[in-house]
Amino acid sequence: MSRIAVIAGEGQLAPAVVGALDAPLVYALDGLAPDVAAEPFRLERLVPFLDQLADKGVEQVVFAGAIRRPRLEPELFDPRTMQLVPRIVAAMQTGDDAALREVLAVFEESGLRVMSVDQVLPELVAAEGVLAGEPTAHDRADADEAARLMTELGRLDIGQGLVVAQGLCMAVESLPGTEAMLAFVGQHRELRPNPKGAKGVLYKAPKPGQDRRIDLPTVGPDTVRQAAAADLAGIAWQARGVIMLDRARMVAEAEEAGLFLWARP
Repeated sequence: MSRIAVIAGEGQLAPAVVGALDAPLVYALDGLAPDVAAEPFRLERLVPFLDQLADKGVEQVVFAGAIRRPRLEPELFDPRTMQLVPRIVAAMQTGDDAALREVLAVFEESGLRVMSVDQVLPELVAAEGVLAGEPTAHDRADADEAARLMTELGRLDIGQGLVVAQGLCMAVESLPGTEAMLAFVGQHRELRPNPKGAKGVLYKAPKPGQDRRIDLPTVGPDTVRQAAAADLAGIAWQARGVIMLDRARMVAEAEEAGLFLWARP
């Protein structure tokens, strides 16, 4: 009988995916702390791990949540996984996205089909439209500028989000993540040129050419609360390119906080 395995990363996406599937097997890279029970595995023993999945009848795999680059311990490599090291190291030298794509290729070479979260749970990805509130003309202009900047930054493999207020970029998401970026924006809200002008927009989108099967950007109720604390006007994101966690709660909290939510074309 075919089974599906979830490779759980950090954040709330993994619990949402695991809860929506029928008895999946759940694993996580050793050293990560996902918010769901998961059996650990090590990248240094990737080939034996793939053999284990095959022995358990797994044919499909879903990566769910943020995955940080692990520290590799050379003495832990088994001989077959060691043969993959040149490929993975070469990919790492061109960026995290390339390294992840190489890992996905290894999974597929083992006969596993790697599925994107939106293939398994399409209801988590919002189509175009305003879901809460109503962005003003100034908000839409800020979102347009954010989308332009995001395209340029994404090509450099830098984050999946940024904040634009009154046409100026106030912060860019980097390794510490969205919460840290929004905390910075909240601490420096006085940098907006006109204190009574547009408050600013959080914008999220995949990187250009990003493999949608792994590390799609995510928004959820926590994002709404953090954006409200940063005194922003709302959240915009690339339609069909960002995962919404707990949509009903997210919309309710945005309406209560007076924020707009916009899945932008």
